[in-house]
Amino acid sequence: MTKERCAPMPDLVDGGSIDLDVEDVRLADGTRLTETKAQVLAEAALQRAGRGRPSLTAPGKRSPQLRLSVPAELRSRLEARAKREHRSVSWLAREALERFLAS
Repeated sequence: MTKERCAPMPDLVDGGSIDLDVEDVRLADGTRLTETKAQVLAEAALQRAGRGRPSLTAPGKRSPQLRLSVPAELRSRLEARAKREHRSVSWLAREALERFLAS
């Protein structure tokens, strides 16, 4: 497996909800952003981005999932290692399985 690093996420601030039909919010081109326009833009962004994570199997294919139980202490160690390496728990588990099966 390749060693991809995940960039740390910047802190996000929730400014709360606003009613775009009442508040005057402008887009980069100067046009007013309304609730309807925001919904259209959000739907278009979701279409471009796709939904969910990319398949590990092949484009357009669903990756099989495994579900297993582990002791709490093992889960804690796995989470700590994932955090240290800026990886996901799933990535580390896949990497461990790959190495085990390759041996």
